[in-house]
Amino acid sequence: MTLSGSPYQGYLYAYPHKMAYRPLVPRPALRDVWAAEAKDSLFLYVHIPFCEMRCGFCNLFTRTRPPAEQVSAYLTQLRAQASAVADSIGPVRYSRAAIGGGTPTFLTAAELADLFSVLDLDPALPLSVETSPATATADRLEVLAAHGTHRLSMGVQSFIDAEAHAAGRPQRRSQVDQALETIRTFDFPVLNLDLIYGIPGQTVETWAFSLRTALSWRPEEIYLYPLYVRPLTGLGKRHSGDPDPSWDAQRLSLYSYGRDLLRDAGYEQLSMRQFRRFGVPTVDGPDYCCQDDGMVGLGCGARSYTRELHYSFDYAVSIGEVRGIIDDYLARPPSDFAFAEHGFALDAHEQRLRWLLKSLLRAEGADLAAYESRFGNAVLDDFPHLSDLDSWAVLTPERFVLTDDGLARSDAIGPWLVSDTVRARMTSALIR
Repeated sequence: MTLSGSPYQGYLYAYPHKMAYRPLVPRPALRDVWAAEAKDSLFLYVHIPFCEMRCGFCNLFTRTRPPAEQVSAYLTQLRAQASAVADSIGPVRYSRAAIGGGTPTFLTAAELADLFSVLDLDPALPLSVETSPATATADRLEVLAAHGTHRLSMGVQSFIDAEAHAAGRPQRRSQVDQALETIRTFDFPVLNLDLIYGIPGQTVETWAFSLRTALSWRPEEIYLYPLYVRPLTGLGKRHSGDPDPSWDAQRLSLYSYGRDLLRDAGYEQLSMRQFRRFGVPTVDGPDYCCQDDGMVGLGCGARSYTRELHYSFDYAVSIGEVRGIIDDYLARPPSDFAFAEHGFALDAHEQRLRWLLKSLLRAEGADLAAYESRFGNAVLDDFPHLSDLDSWAVLTPERFVLTDDGLARSDAIGPWLVSDTVRARMTSALIR
């Protein structure tokens, strides 16, 4: 992997990617996996693998419009898994939680209430929940608000119907506006809106329109995503995902425009994608750091991680394989949930690399002293090829930080740093 190609190699939202996971043989008991881990500041992630539709750009693990009996069975099985995991790993303290998917608010209000009874979360715990314009209804939002939801995130992608449709999201602006009006009647401390740039037919003018329309709702956070055409997605079946220099240039131009507009509007850039309005307290909380602390995942698409092992159930994108994995999850006896199924064991190098990636791709960059305190070496001694970033990064006595141009190329820098082992596993997973 080189830095001279497309700036859009891939979104490295987690490391290692689940495509690098393999069956764990023999299956390790969670009791042993977590025995030596600090459990006083963990992240809880709950996966709901259902949506009312599958967007053309989406490669998430999700099923559209499942039968009602499957949703009910899933919540029952989630309760069994939650109990088995709690018994296995023992007392923990969660510093934050998220319910994602899929679309958690695909569940009815009654099903959401059932979900919260399964999780039994402290209402004071910072909780993020994903929703969609079609499912952000008053009865569902009332359940979320009653259980202390701190952050509500909604994918809008574009406020122009033709652009949304071109991205494979058949929604109407009137539906989006209605959802936002309903959301703002509740007192969620943080509203996040997702927008996409690089959609076919999108121009600077139409991009500016979506950005300014989003800003009119005064969201506490905005995420700007480049459009990707990925294998097995709706767009991937209709369009080539081959590199296109003109498309790369368009996406970079639209990204820069959106970044500058949000900065001028009073938003702080936290990563290539994330912008938070100045004055809004951090959602994550000061006592949780994904580079240092672990995560417990519940649901068939959720990952969990300790320092040495990342694990989950099997992963898929294609409709048939996703349905098969959900069916398999629903058929499991409760005793199965006391073991890790698929995963990736991180050796010392992979642990260092993960810490670096999760730090460097944030606007604040890598804390040199924190790295040395954790791993005993200087980050540039362990990763001397960081010097190849040249003008895309700045080294200070305290931090190694990407420049504006470097942040804009996060989706090339991240994949460039991926280890040969992880890259080989991901490649072999694509051709299986």
